[in-house]
Amino acid sequence: MTIVQKSAVVERKQPAMEGFRAPGDTPAAATLIIADDHPLVRASLREAVGRLLPGTRVVEAASLESLEEAVQAHPNADLVLLDLRMPGARGFSALIELRAQYPSIPVSIVSGVEDPAIVRRAFDFGASGFIPKSASIETIGNMLRAMLQGRVALPPGYAEILNDDRKQERELARRFSSLTQQQLRVLLLLEDGYPNKAIAADLRVSEATVKAHVTVILRKLGLESRTQAALLAQRLLHTKHLAPGRQGDEERSELD
Repeated sequence: MTIVQKSAVVERKQPAMEGFRAPGDTPAAATLIIADDHPLVRASLREAVGRLLPGTRVVEAASLESLEEAVQAHPNADLVLLDLRMPGARGFSALIELRAQYPSIPVSIVSGVEDPAIVRRAFDFGASGFIPKSASIETIGNMLRAMLQGRVALPPGYAEILNDDRKQERELARRFSSLTQQQLRVLLLLEDGYPNKAIAADLRVSEATVKAHVTVILRKLGLESRTQAALLAQRLLHTKHLAPGRQGDEERSELD
């Protein structure tokens, strides 16, 4: 997520609704970052936050670049609501980068795809919540309050997915999450089949630096070759193979 000159970050503080008090111990002046490229989604979430958490400051980001600006400007934000399909992100790459760079900020995925495999993988990569775009405003409110209180928030009926026996998958996700932002970028270019020279040119570093990154990536992932790393990235980072029959649903969603 590279910072660019033109920012799409919009910051709004929600007006308090007279006579309304949300239950639960949420921060007195919480700051939420809503990251979604679709203005209708941001408007809907902003309205929900205004109704359910009066007085909350909302910072909007329409791109990965403006999301980077937002978290840099608000490193003590209480929660990030992250669209799973932000342009420029590859599967869970934006979630992994956020968790690596700002581990103290909880991140909730917002998605139109509610497949249990995708929900499970999001939590493997450190998400604190998964809010379906089909959720009612009451459900969204309950989930937001739970995350602002430091708890995990799952869609209704999904609680059992965190208790399944998937030690190997969780360990692989943990290893991926240990990659730095630059190492993740190198891995994604490896996945695309780029040689070291092309990766160096793309990232504006030396080939020796790329080779050093590849060595560390293989060590962290417990692999022996760049081909193995590329194949593992395809399997773990992407969502299309997790819910192959559901991808079109999200693309056709009115809010995505």
